[in-house]
Amino acid sequence: MTKVVPLEQILKALPDIDVIGEIERGFVALSEGKVEVPPVGELLFPDENGELHIKYGAVRGDDVFVVKLATGFFNNPKLGLPPFSGCMLVLSAKTGQVVCILLEEGELTNHRTAAAGAVVARHLAPPRLATIGICGSGVQARLQADYLRRVTQCRDLVLWARDSGRAEEAVRDIARMGYDARVAASPQEVAASAQLIVTTTAAHEPYLLADWIKPGTHITAMGSDTPEKNEIDPMILKSAGMVVADSIQQCQLRGEIRAAITAGVLRREGIVELGNVISGKTGRRSPDDITVADLTGVAVQDIMIAKAVVARTN
Repeated sequence: MTKVVPLEQILKALPDIDVIGEIERGFVALSEGKVEVPPVGELLFPDENGELHIKYGAVRGDDVFVVKLATGFFNNPKLGLPPFSGCMLVLSAKTGQVVCILLEEGELTNHRTAAAGAVVARHLAPPRLATIGICGSGVQARLQADYLRRVTQCRDLVLWARDSGRAEEAVRDIARMGYDARVAASPQEVAASAQLIVTTTAAHEPYLLADWIKPGTHITAMGSDTPEKNEIDPMILKSAGMVVADSIQQCQLRGEIRAAITAGVLRREGIVELGNVISGKTGRRSPDDITVADLTGVAVQDIMIAKAVVARTN
C-alpha cells in the first residue's frame, strides 16, 4: 500500500536529517556518473507568473527512484497563498510501484536548494569572509541565511531586494537567526560590501554587473532555473577564475551558464562540476579569484532528501 506523508510529518523529520551532507553526497555521485538525470520537464504559465518543473532521476543501485513536481506561482502572496507547492513521488526501482508520496508543498525543494548553497559555501567561500550578501527577499533568501550559518562563522549580512518593504521584513527575520543584518540600497552596494553573494530572485535581466565585483568574491546564483531567467551579468562568468555548475549538462540549457554561453563569453570547456569540487579534484586557485556557482536545481538533490525523509518516516 502506498504511504502518504503529509507536510507536518515531513517537517518533524527534517531536523534529524543532515540535509547538507546528503546533498553533498548526491553531487559527488552525480559527477561520478552514478546518477541518471533526464532533462527537466517544464510548463510555464506566464499570465499567472507561474511555472511547473518536473525533475526525476535515479541513483544506480538504489532500491527507489524519485519524481518531483514543483510549482512556483509568484503572484500567490497577493492572494494570501504561498508561492511554492509540489510533491515528491518515491517509486520502487524493482517493480515501478509507488512506494511513498511526500506532500512536501515545496518545503523539501526549498531546503535542498538552500543546502546546495551551503555546500558551495563550504568549498568555495573566500577564506577571508567578513560579510555575506543576499539578493532577494523571499523564502530562499531567508533559508540561504539559515543554512549558511551552519557552514560559516560569518554573521554580518547585507540584503538587497527591489521591494524595500519586503527587504526590511527579510532582514528582520534574518536578524533573529543571529546575524547583524541590514538592507542595501542597491545590488552595487551588496557587491561593494560582501565577499560571498547569493542571488535568489526570479529576474529575467541581470542586475549584478561585472564592473562591481571585487577580486576574491564568490557568487552563488540560484534564482535562474529556467532558460528565460538571468540574474548576473554574463561578463562576470567571463572574468571568473572558476565557473562551477551543479550539472554541466543541465546548466547548458538553463541558468547563468546558459546565458553566458549564448552571449559568447563562456565555453563549456571552462566549466567544472560541483561534485568534482567537493571531491577535491579541482578548487579555487587563488584567494583573489572571482568564482561563480550556477545552481539550477538537479534531480539528485530531490532523490537524496526524499530518501532521507522516507527513512525517517517509516
